[in-house]
Amino acid sequence: MTAGALARQGFGDGARALRLFSGAGIDPGEHPELVGALCASADPDQALTGLTRIAEHLPEQAELLDALAADPDLRARLTAVLGASIALTDHLVRHPGDWRELCGPDAARAPSPSELRAGLLHTVGADPNSAAPAADLEAFGSEGPAPALRAAYHRRVLRLAGRDLTGAADVAEVGAELADLAAATLDAALAIARAEAPEDAAACRIAVIGMGKCGGRELNYVSDVDVVFVAEPAEDAPEDADPMASATRLASRMMAIPADTDGEGTLWEVDPALRPEGRNGPLVRPLAGHVAYYERWAKTWEFQALLKARPIAGDAGLGAAYAEAIAPMVWSAAGRPNFVDDVQAMRRRVIAHIPAAEAARELKLGPGGLRDIEFSVQLLQLVHGRADETLRSGNTLAALEALSAGGYVGRADASGLASSYRFLRDVEHLLQMHRLRRTHLLPDGRTEAGQAALRRLGRALGHTANPVSDLTAAWKRTASEVRRLHEKLFYRPLLNAVARLPEDGVRLTAEQAEQRLEALGFADPRGALRHLESLTAGVSRRAAIQRTLLPVMLGWFSDAPRPDAGLLGFRQVSEALGTTPWYLRLLRDDVRVAERMAWLLGTSRYATDLLLRAPEAVAILDDDADLEQRPTELLQAEAAAALRRHDSMETAVAAVRALRRRELFRTAAADLLEVSGIDTVGHALTAIARVTIDAALQAAGRVVAEELGEEPHTRMAVIGMGRFGGRELTYASDADVMFVHDPVPGADPAVAGRHAEMLVRELRRLLEMPAADPPLAVDADLRPEGRSGPLVRTFDSYAAYYRRWASAWEWQALLRAEPVAGDAELGERFIELVDPVRYPKDGVGDAEVLEIRRLKARMEAERLPRGADPTLHTKLGRGGLSDVEWVAQLLQLRHAHRIPALRTTGTLPALQAAVDEGLLDAEDCGTLEVAWRLAARVRGAIMLVRGRGGDAIPTDTREVAALAGALGYRSEEDGEGPAAQLLQDYRQATRRARTVMERAFYDD
Repeated sequence: MTAGALARQGFGDGARALRLFSGAGIDPGEHPELVGALCASADPDQALTGLTRIAEHLPEQAELLDALAADPDLRARLTAVLGASIALTDHLVRHPGDWRELCGPDAARAPSPSELRAGLLHTVGADPNSAAPAADLEAFGSEGPAPALRAAYHRRVLRLAGRDLTGAADVAEVGAELADLAAATLDAALAIARAEAPEDAAACRIAVIGMGKCGGRELNYVSDVDVVFVAEPAEDAPEDADPMASATRLASRMMAIPADTDGEGTLWEVDPALRPEGRNGPLVRPLAGHVAYYERWAKTWEFQALLKARPIAGDAGLGAAYAEAIAPMVWSAAGRPNFVDDVQAMRRRVIAHIPAAEAARELKLGPGGLRDIEFSVQLLQLVHGRADETLRSGNTLAALEALSAGGYVGRADASGLASSYRFLRDVEHLLQMHRLRRTHLLPDGRTEAGQAALRRLGRALGHTANPVSDLTAAWKRTASEVRRLHEKLFYRPLLNAVARLPEDGVRLTAEQAEQRLEALGFADPRGALRHLESLTAGVSRRAAIQRTLLPVMLGWFSDAPRPDAGLLGFRQVSEALGTTPWYLRLLRDDVRVAERMAWLLGTSRYATDLLLRAPEAVAILDDDADLEQRPTELLQAEAAAALRRHDSMETAVAAVRALRRRELFRTAAADLLEVSGIDTVGHALTAIARVTIDAALQAAGRVVAEELGEEPHTRMAVIGMGRFGGRELTYASDADVMFVHDPVPGADPAVAGRHAEMLVRELRRLLEMPAADPPLAVDADLRPEGRSGPLVRTFDSYAAYYRRWASAWEWQALLRAEPVAGDAELGERFIELVDPVRYPKDGVGDAEVLEIRRLKARMEAERLPRGADPTLHTKLGRGGLSDVEWVAQLLQLRHAHRIPALRTTGTLPALQAAVDEGLLDAEDCGTLEVAWRLAARVRGAIMLVRGRGGDAIPTDTREVAALAGALGYRSEEDGEGPAAQLLQDYRQATRRARTVMERAFYDD
């Protein structure tokens, strides 16, 4: 085989490769499988160099070459190790016979922790079956057993690397074996320390507690092994012994052995900095000392560190006692004040201290690195693990799997974090394996050496075509995904909400729940408990998520005016949505949705009924933008699509009414959550009513055309009146309208009239069909002659009537007339027709003003319900809606003929125009506006809270309290309740408005 052929197969320097093969006595042409294996490694040139170095130190090269030719597994493992790790190649050069560690059945299987411990204790001449094994120092001469221990350790790492690099061990298995190997090494080092100081060994019992990655059984190839030492006096310790001093000497010697440097190199540092008081505290403490410290002085980060604590070496009984004593404190730490904020702040500090030049290459500490995953998982564990013991694992991947199984993390999010974690750990392992040095930085691709290192890493990960660019892209993609998920999970508000719960409130037991429910303000604790049991029973993922959410949501339900109704509504919505995957994921991942849902369901029967009819609408609570009024054009387009989509006009109008139902819920939610004000509510309710009526009119036209066999002989327009025309609809308002039609040219007026009546009857039928949607009643009582007059008139008939018969009250009613549906051109003509009527030339005369004032007084006397408190009636009461609106309308009737700004159908715009023109004092306008807005809000809230309309503030104390809560009133520090605050504010505002009204309306 030529140098060119070797270069084409993957060697960087074909001529050099040919020389190396020749120097080792290997003919590459006779060993194509070996050449192929070398070229498949991470660095073929490095692998070939290592093979020739080993061969030089072997007495019999032929044995290795024959084995490589005969055993494909050995060939794959050895070449993979040689191509990935210079440090392990150096070990094989020092111990050339260790190539045999990579062949045979033992090389293909993972050893158990006990096997590793027994093997390394045997290496130092200690008895694995002894409770406190000691090394046989005499068997090793002057050098002692430490070099043999380090060589045995590297032998085990070599075997593991062979499995790792050939895919026989995944990242979890590699981390677990490295942790078990470190634990076995510490046990063997402790055995050496005991043998060197038998008097200290006799004085104490000592246990080594693994922390960090070693405690979590996810250790790196080279990582500090974090430990904590706990010691107690030995049962038969001499009376003059100082057990803690003895334990300290043993611990210090044990720590030094893996870190010593000799021909075998350093293994790793043993780091005891996570002990109580850190580096300033004693190296060794008794168990009682640990407990006392954690009970009184420990900081939040220390409990986070203890999450991974695990006995790994030394006295097993003492280690178990330590774990048993510490665990309860770990899993109650989340209840500490500001616990979640402290953990989040600590993560931010770690990122802030990374040098800017290294942040983009930092696999461990940087944004999107391993720490983001670990902190997210640990915070979720500590918060939710108080109540769920399945989450109490020190291993990141195991904990992540448990969090997913328990519903605390979505499956897709958990899968994304797990795959990212495996990728980052794979890269980290390959980086460290190269020279068996501790590093977490990706090589700097701006240098030639960095490019070579990236190429080696990329090839080791399977990127053979474009190893550098593919690896770089994978790292950036992974870091971005990790950062996104970290921000989503680590800063999830639900964590703070759960952490603030009392210890006994994280999980509700049957014994505790009823008492707590009563304390939270539930009127029927037993009924509430039945709802809770229904929601949380079983082992389904839904039940698991509900068990996490509900303890938090109970507090939110209790903040609402009607906690019982809120919990019942939540149960009904949850049952309606069943196992819909997005629903519970939305509640878990966006705590604001759950909190808002609890408030709406516990406040408003109206909103609850709407949500139960379309539970999928809960998704709009996710974002304030989704609660804003949608443009009328979009609603019209959606209604038009419904008309096109359905052949049956009944079905089409039902779809439009469902559209209205959704928009009603959007508006009610925005209202109750204070995302929108009363003006926006009125406009939104008016817009969806207009769209609904217009779509129903179009559908009626198709039905009538089908019945007649031809198009109707007339055009129809719907004129909005009252609050409808003023764009001030409330949730309980009827749609006040007038119907006007205009026969098409050449049509018989009588036939056109019958067709118009058919259109109106069909329109009302379609809108009044029995359905689960809130009704939209169309009221035409404001038409000429009222109920005695025809339901629909021609344009010319309206013109004749208004010219000859219209009275002052009809002029006033027309002030709010506005086209809302049907033929737009006919609607505009109608407005041109009525403008001279409602804005009479030279204004209304004294006789008409007197008539209007008498009508107002008679309305107050006759229409106010018997026994109603006039100070609490929002519509007809003193200073209520009617008072304010009649002031505005009288000003319009008097002055709109000469002031165009007064020609508006809205109450508040008319008042403001009057101020601008000097017709009304600005302070009086402000008083009227405050009263009008408050009365309108109260009237709307009555419908929202009770689920049925009403004009008067209820007298029932509980209903007033619920109404006040819906309006945003909260208890004050002086003890005044929300209901009293509402009544005081309302009476004060309307009393002032009444004073202004009497002065402005009666010229008093």
